[in-house]
Amino acid sequence: MQGINERVGQWLIAGALALFCLGWALVSHAEVRDPQTHFFQAKFGDLPADLATARQEGKRAILLMYEMDDCPFCDRMKRTVLNQSQVQAYFREHFLIYSIDVRGGTPLTDFAGQVVTEKQFALEQRARATPVFVFYDLEGRPVARFTGATQNADEFMLLGRFVADGHYKTMPFNVYKRQVSGGK
Repeated sequence: MQGINERVGQWLIAGALALFCLGWALVSHAEVRDPQTHFFQAKFGDLPADLATARQEGKRAILLMYEMDDCPFCDRMKRTVLNQSQVQAYFREHFLIYSIDVRGGTPLTDFAGQVVTEKQFALEQRARATPVFVFYDLEGRPVARFTGATQNADEFMLLGRFVADGHYKTMPFNVYKRQVSGGK
């Protein structure tokens, strides 16, 4: 009987190991796609019109990523998180997403209807470090902000759920993250 139990135990361990390897292989081979095409929407530079579009399409918020060309953390986010198809699908489902160049001279109409450059808008929004991810509710008010690169795609997805599910109304992101991860 002991021999049978040992063999069953070995089969269970081997099966668990195989499932773990399969799961890791699926995650590590998730489809990667260009974030400029599949994460960000094309900018038209009219944030009040974007708010109307977001409401019409049933989005939860507008997400602006404040960035600059030579930012290594922006680049890392694009290469390791924003290029993941599951991240792109989730964020596109719940948000309109635009990139703002913190040094840019391109004009845009801000949420108040004023025409400013991207650089002026970034300064008004206190986007001094990059990247800065700011979620704006459907009235154009900032409701959640994350400065820097997330640890990984899971943390970025958690940030998206934090906003999409309305948890920002009752707690800060770090508290939500602790609660979801079981206090870790």
